[in-house]
Amino acid sequence: MNKILIVNANELVTCSGHEAKFGPEAMNDLGVISNGAIAMEDGIITHVGTTEEVLSQINQDDYAVIDATEKAVLPGFVDSHTHFIFGGYRADEYDWRLRGLSYVEIMNRGGGIINSVKGTDEASLDELVELGLKRLDSMLSFGVTTVEGKSGYGLYKETELKQLEALKQCDDSHPIDVVKTFLGAHSVPKEYKGRGHEFIDYLIDEVLPIVAENNLAEYCDIFCEDKVFSVEESRKLLLTAQKMGLKSKIHADEIVQLGGAELAAEIKATSADHLLQASDEGIKAMAEAGVIATCLPCTAFSLKEHYARARFMVDSGCAVAVATDFNPGSCHTESIPLAIALSTLYMGLTTEETISALTINGAAAVGRADTVGSLDVGKKADIVIHEFPSYKFLPYHIGVSTVEVVIKNGEVAFVK
Repeated sequence: MNKILIVNANELVTCSGHEAKFGPEAMNDLGVISNGAIAMEDGIITHVGTTEEVLSQINQDDYAVIDATEKAVLPGFVDSHTHFIFGGYRADEYDWRLRGLSYVEIMNRGGGIINSVKGTDEASLDELVELGLKRLDSMLSFGVTTVEGKSGYGLYKETELKQLEALKQCDDSHPIDVVKTFLGAHSVPKEYKGRGHEFIDYLIDEVLPIVAENNLAEYCDIFCEDKVFSVEESRKLLLTAQKMGLKSKIHADEIVQLGGAELAAEIKATSADHLLQASDEGIKAMAEAGVIATCLPCTAFSLKEHYARARFMVDSGCAVAVATDFNPGSCHTESIPLAIALSTLYMGLTTEETISALTINGAAAVGRADTVGSLDVGKKADIVIHEFPSYKFLPYHIGVSTVEVVIKNGEVAFVK
C-alpha cells in the first residue's frame, strides 16, 4: 500500500471540478486552500483540505509525509496538443526562417512537414520510442503528467501506424499518461497534390479502419486549412471517424478564416486548436456547443504570428485550454513556462485562467476531466509541488520552471 501525505502547503491550488470551466468566472476560480494538505493512497486522492482538517481524518503515521511549507501545490499540467513522436530535426529550416525565407521558399528547399515525414519514415519503431521517452522525461520535469500525442508524420499507412504504436509503447512504459491521436490528414502528400479529397478517401478506406479496430487512437484530427484540407473534406473524415468510435479534434483557422471553428461546433468536436483566425461567430458557436478552444501561443511566438484571441474566447463563454504544440518544425519546445508567459503577456489571460487552461481545461480537451486536471477526492494523484509560496510565481518567474517535485499516480516521479 502506497500512501503519501502533503501538509502545510502555503497554497493548495485545487482547480476543483470534473468538467471544463467555461467563461471568466469559472476559469478564475482556482479553489485555493491556505495551509492545505492532500492525502493519497494507491495512486488516488483520498483527502483534500486544510492541514488541520486532513490530519483530523487520518493517522499521519501511516503515510510518507512531505512538508510543503512555503510551497504552492497544484495539479499536474495537461499538455493537450503535441506532436512529440517524430524522426529527424529541422534546425536548418528554423535558421532559414530567421533569415527571412518564406514558408513556400522553405518548402521548395525540401522543408516543411514532408521533411519530418522523411525522417519519421526512416526511423525504426525502437528509435521513435527511445526519442519519445526522452522527450517525455523533459515534459515531466516541467510538471506535465498527461500529454496528448499525435501521429501525422507518416501520412501513409505504415508510418502512421508506426507512430501510433510508438505512442502506445511510450504510454505503457513512462509515468506520463499519453492520449493518442490519429492525424493522418496532416498534409496532402505530393502524389495527391490537388486531389486532397482522394487522400481523405485513402485514409478512410485503408488506414482509419485499422486504427479503430486495433484501438490505436482515441481521437482523429485533421489540418483544416486553405490549401490543405477543406471544411467539406474535414467533415467527411471526422464524421466517418466518429462512426468508428474515434472522437474529434481539429487544427482550425490557423492561417486563414476557413470555418474550422464553426465545423468544430457543428460536429461537437472535443476541441478545436490554433484558432488564430477564428471568427467571432465560430468562437461563440464553440462556446455554445461545449467545444474546448485550445490555444497554442508558443507556435504563434515561434512563427511571429498574431496570437489567438484567448481573452475574447473566455469572455465569449469558451473553455480555453493552453498547450505547447511541441513539434519538430514550427514549435520545437515543450516548455510549459514559456506557454504560461505568452498566455499572460500576449493572449490576455489572467494567471488564474492560464492555470485553469493548463489543468482542468487541458484535461477536458483530452477527455480526462473526470480523472485528472484537479485536486479532487477520487481523482488520480497527479500533483506538482512548486518551489515558491504562490501560484502567482508561475508567470512572474518568466520562462523558468518552478517545479520542485512531481507526483504521478501517487508516486514521486521527479525531484529537482
